[in-house]
Amino acid sequence: MRVIAGKWGGRRIRAPRGSAVRPTTDRVRESWMAALGPKLIDAEVVDLFAGSGALGLEALSRGANSCVFVEQARGALTVLNENIEGLDAAEQSTVLRRDALAYVRNLAPSTFDLAVADPPYDRGLAAELLALFAKNPFADELWVEHRASEDIPEYPGMKQRTYGDITLTLVEK
Repeated sequence: MRVIAGKWGGRRIRAPRGSAVRPTTDRVRESWMAALGPKLIDAEVVDLFAGSGALGLEALSRGANSCVFVEQARGALTVLNENIEGLDAAEQSTVLRRDALAYVRNLAPSTFDLAVADPPYDRGLAAELLALFAKNPFADELWVEHRASEDIPEYPGMKQRTYGDITLTLVEK
């Protein structure tokens, strides 16, 4: 896995091991970040269900000011911290070992400019995260990756982009 573009473009990052891990593909991450474009500049970002941190690190590489990485799995946290150190991104990064849904329940509205999330598939976590955002928009925009076949309720202004069997859902506050 690698950082696609920006100041760390082309640099390699590690992914956690295990069958439960499903990192966002380079193609999807590239399209995702291109869609965000200039919104990343100086943005305060939260990467929920961070895993390797690929989404948040890509955002930092492309000009985000800071990123809070929220992850609870011990193995993923080890790899996430190694990736942050390997890119010398510690100054811009905060790593929290927490359940992502519990974390966002306690956020004030508009805490972040941008929230990105790649929750585990087929557990209803994407739909639950979107429902929490609808009640309390903790960021100006929430982007969630999920399986294209997952049942996601409609929200006002919701936009979706599908790449094969993966869909990115965007909801703005």
